[in-house]
Amino acid sequence: MAKIAKKKAAARAAFEGKANLSVAEAVELVKNAASAKFDETVEIAMNLGVDPRHADQMVRGVVQLPAGTGKDVRVAVFARGPKADEAREAGAEVVGAEDLVESIQGGKIDFDRVIATPDMMPLVGRLGKILGPRNLMPNPKVGTVTMDVGQAVAAAKGGEVQFKAEKAGVVHAGIGKVSFDADKIAENVRAFVEAVNRAKPTGAKGTYLKKVSISSTMGPGVSIDVADAVAAQ
Repeated sequence: MAKIAKKKAAARAAFEGKANLSVAEAVELVKNAASAKFDETVEIAMNLGVDPRHADQMVRGVVQLPAGTGKDVRVAVFARGPKADEAREAGAEVVGAEDLVESIQGGKIDFDRVIATPDMMPLVGRLGKILGPRNLMPNPKVGTVTMDVGQAVAAAKGGEVQFKAEKAGVVHAGIGKVSFDADKIAENVRAFVEAVNRAKPTGAKGTYLKKVSISSTMGPGVSIDVADAVAAQ
C-alpha cells in the first residue's frame, strides 16, 4: 500500500500547477504518470456550455478514432435471417431476436455495443429500461439502427466511440491506452474534440467548448488548451 501511495503522490506532484497544456504536453504528462500494473485507458472529459435537459441542446454522436481504442468491443446484434448471418460473419459475439430479448431480460448483458436492423426495433423497444440507462439502446443517429449490420459491427470493433452529454453538460469517453504512442493518443484526442465540436446543437449559447481534460484510469487529470485541441481542424 505504501508503494501505491508514493506513486499517487508522485503523480499528483507532477501535475501540480499545470493546466491548459497543449495536446502534446498533456498526453506526455498523462503517459509518464501512469503507474498501474495494467494498461490504463486514456480518458477524455469535455465540459460543454449546454443543458442537455433541453432537446435543442442535446449533444450526441459517434467518432471513428484514427488509432482505435485499444479495447476489445463485444457486439450484440438484433437481426434475423441473412442479416443475422452477416452480423456473425462480421464478428458479432451475440446475435438473436426474441431469444436475445429473453437473455437480456434475464440479466445477461455481456456486450459493449448493441446494433439492430430497423425491423427489430419494436422488439428491442421492450428493453428500453434496461439498455437505455447503460447507453446501449440502438439509435439511428449514431448508426446502430441500420441494415448494413456488417459495416456497423466492423466500425464498433475498429475504434468507433459513441458520446452523449450527461445532465451537467459533460461528455466523456475512453480514447486509447497509455501504451499507445503519444502521437496516436494526440490524434485520437483531436478527432474526439472535432467530433464533439461538429455536434454543437442549435440551442447552444455562449461558449460551447468550455473545458477539455484527459487522464489515465488511475491517474490525475490535466486540462488542455481548447484552442490547441481544435487547431488544424
